[in-house]
Amino acid sequence: MTQQAQSIDAVSGLLTNPVIPWSVAGVLLIGIVVLVFGSRKPSGAVDDAVLEAVYLMSKAPLELREGLDQDVADKVATRLLALLKCIAVGITDGDGTLLSWDGEANDHYVDLVDSVGLAIRKHRREVVSHDKMPCNHRGTCRMRTAVIVPLIVEGKTDAVLIVVGRTKGKRIVHMADAVARFVGTQLESARLEETKHQLHQAEIKALRAQISPHFVYNALNTISSLIRTDPEEARELLQDFADFTRYCFRTEGTFTTLSDELRNIDRYLTIESARYGGRLNVRLKIAPEVQSVVVPFLLIQPLVENAVKHGIAQKPGGGTVTVTAQDYGTEAEISVEDDGVGMDPALLDGMRDSSSSAHIGLTGINRRMNQVFGNKYSLMVETAPNAGMKVTMRVPKFVRGVRPDMLKFAADVPDQPERRQGAPAASTRSGLPSVTPNAS
Repeated sequence: MTQQAQSIDAVSGLLTNPVIPWSVAGVLLIGIVVLVFGSRKPSGAVDDAVLEAVYLMSKAPLELREGLDQDVADKVATRLLALLKCIAVGITDGDGTLLSWDGEANDHYVDLVDSVGLAIRKHRREVVSHDKMPCNHRGTCRMRTAVIVPLIVEGKTDAVLIVVGRTKGKRIVHMADAVARFVGTQLESARLEETKHQLHQAEIKALRAQISPHFVYNALNTISSLIRTDPEEARELLQDFADFTRYCFRTEGTFTTLSDELRNIDRYLTIESARYGGRLNVRLKIAPEVQSVVVPFLLIQPLVENAVKHGIAQKPGGGTVTVTAQDYGTEAEISVEDDGVGMDPALLDGMRDSSSSAHIGLTGINRRMNQVFGNKYSLMVETAPNAGMKVTMRVPKFVRGVRPDMLKFAADVPDQPERRQGAPAASTRSGLPSVTPNAS
């Protein structure tokens, strides 16, 4: 392999390696450039090729993160044409249908159709010389070579990149290969993000399906029983129930803020407190520093539901559910604790193959945390017979690409009046839950 090819392959391999973070790759890239260019005089075509590849790779087209359609193909082709300074850039879909052609020699695309089809079928690059094409403008046509490179994503040709050059030789071939690797990596990243998004949506649907019909029935039954005896409290509980279901069944959003998640938990506990009366006490301890932390939608709700359903409801005389969110520097620690019946830790380990709703909830939450934050972030469960259960998680305060999808939701909820003194509540409607025990 020539020095030119080695240089370009080194740069493109570095920046298209999915294992290397962009920040690390950037530092290594600067080091390569310094070593290559700081130790000797520029040597023409080799250095030009390396610099152009570096410049292209450093300008990752954000459009590619959204997948490839005709609009995106037009934008990408225009960018690549300017960066590569070639005659033309064409992009087709995985079937060979032309999505975009920017530059000259567009009349020659029909002469490249067979080569595009061959590149798709063989999963290999094709190089076509202008000398072998029919051309009505031999004297003025600047095309000399067309390099056709399939963009392979998950073992299949997702698109085809066509680079039309004004010169022959290996330089244009290596440049096309480097660009194709980069664009293919971006498409693969887009496909991965879409798959992750679909998985998150499927898990959210599963969580919604787990919202117990018994809870809905019991909530409405509790409200109906208060209509005659305490119509004001019935009205407030009905509003809580409406806001709770509206939040849980919203049609958009994979992530939410911790403050919005805790507000919804407050609504749930308010309704359950009205149902259980003095048997369910609630303590919410929330540090203001963690209110804006972004978490997966419905991450904490199943833990609170488990604490009430499997902890307090099973204990004669009831008990207390405590939800805590604390600041730990770059992380937030969230815990849900109950002093209910608890369970043998060995039984908890033995539930891995169980289909119980409690186990499904814990498993799903753990998996979602791993997917979003990494494997170092997992649930910690402490329990013992007759000693309650405590489930703790730590989440990073800031994660690239993780942001709330629907901040407008909180603003959409109508303002609520403050609760009457003595009403069963974990907080007022004027802000986040406070450290206020339930009053039965």
